[in-house]
Amino acid sequence: MDFLLTPDPGLVFWTTVSFILLAVILKKYAWAPILHALNVRSETIEQSLQAAERAKAEVENLVKVRQEMMDIARNERDELLKETRELKDKILMEARTGATRESDKIINMARKQIEAEKNTAIKELKKQVAELSIDIAGLLIQAELKEDKKQKAIIDKYLENVNFN
Repeated sequence: MDFLLTPDPGLVFWTTVSFILLAVILKKYAWAPILHALNVRSETIEQSLQAAERAKAEVENLVKVRQEMMDIARNERDELLKETRELKDKILMEARTGATRESDKIINMARKQIEAEKNTAIKELKKQVAELSIDIAGLLIQAELKEDKKQKAIIDKYLENVNFN
């Protein structure tokens, strides 16, 4: 077991030569592809991170754009509702005004018609009263004027009351 603890110079030489030979072969054939693969992987990871950052920025931008569009749509909706309310109020006001004018017109026409019918009825009533008065007066005059003295007295009394200008 002693031989395990003491190094043999031949073994050290050949181990060193093998190691150097292995290092040169690895450097020439394996080291470059491994470093290249690591660089490619590093670049791929870096590109993926940049792509993720760009995607995140795009998503944030899209969220902002969507929010702006929602705000614009909300404002347009509010504006349309406001215009609709104003139009409704205007139409209602015009309808009320028109209805008021029309009702005033109908009421005035009805008043005029009532006034005209009232005047016609009053004229008709006056005419009937006058006819009745004439009929009654005729009957009274016939009864009163049978005597000549009474006729002369009535004519004299009438002539006294009449003023000739």
